[in-house]
Amino acid sequence: QVQLVESGGGLVQAGGSLRLSCVASGCTINGYTMGWFRQAPGKEREFVATIKWSGSSTYYRDSVKGRFTISRDNAKNTVIMQMTSLKPEDTAVYYCARHRAIFRDSLSGLDFGYWGQGTQVTVSS
Repeated sequence: QVQLVESGGGLVQAGGSLRLSCVASGCTINGYTMGWFRQAPGKEREFVATIKWSGSSTYYRDSVKGRFTISRDNAKNTVIMQMTSLKPEDTAVYYCARHRAIFRDSLSGLDFGYWGQGTQVTVSS
């Protein structure tokens, strides 16, 4: 059974930091682009960051550039997103996802086939 399990969410004050982890089981992340997406209440799900299957490139939405860092550890089947200087507008449920196809890259959630259950991030002002 394929599972992506996120952890590390919580309540933090504006300006604080959180470290989200995503551990995959029942599948490998090696060779697959991994991504973090988020969905705030009443809003569409949006791309936050992805890391290419090779680990050579990372992509971020403009609003998180310079504050969030995505990384991967293929040996541990884990993806991490370090979030700093958090803002109230970062409040959302954050989802980890694995691309559908090996050795492919994308920023669209439609191209990601496996999703975690999400972890809540709440940033208070």
